[in-house]
Amino acid sequence: MTTTPMTTPIPSAINLHKRSKELELTYSDGQSFKLPCELLRVLSPSAEVLGHGNPVLQTGKKHVVITGIEAVGNYALKLTFDDGHNSGLFSWDYLHDLCVNQENHWEDYLRQIHAAGASRDPEASVVKLM
Repeated sequence: MTTTPMTTPIPSAINLHKRSKELELTYSDGQSFKLPCELLRVLSPSAEVLGHGNPVLQTGKKHVVITGIEAVGNYALKLTFDDGHNSGLFSWDYLHDLCVNQENHWEDYLRQIHAAGASRDPEASVVKLM
C-alpha cells in the first residue's frame, strides 16, 4: 500500500495590512486568510508565551502590530511586533493551523482572558469586586 506524504502548505504570497493590523497569507490553491496581529502575538510559539510547558497568558495586546517579517530558511517566519516581541518562529504548519482554525483559537483565547479576569486592552485594568 502506498501513501501520499502530507505536504506543508506554504503561502504563495504574504502581505501585511497595516491599517487593518492583519497578516494575509495566500496559498497556491487560491485560499486566502487574514490573521490579526493580536492573534499572532498572543499565540506566538515562543518560550515567553509557551512558558516552557506552562503557557503564559498574554494580555493587553489588542493594539499590537507587526513591524517586521523575516523568512527563516524554508520552514518559518520570524515576526517582530511593536511591543518588542520577536522570538517566536512561526512554522508553515503552525501558520496554516492558525489560518484554518482561527475561530477556535480566538474563542479559546477569549475564554482564557475572561477566566483570568484580564483584558485585551492595555489601557484597561480589570477590577473584581468581592
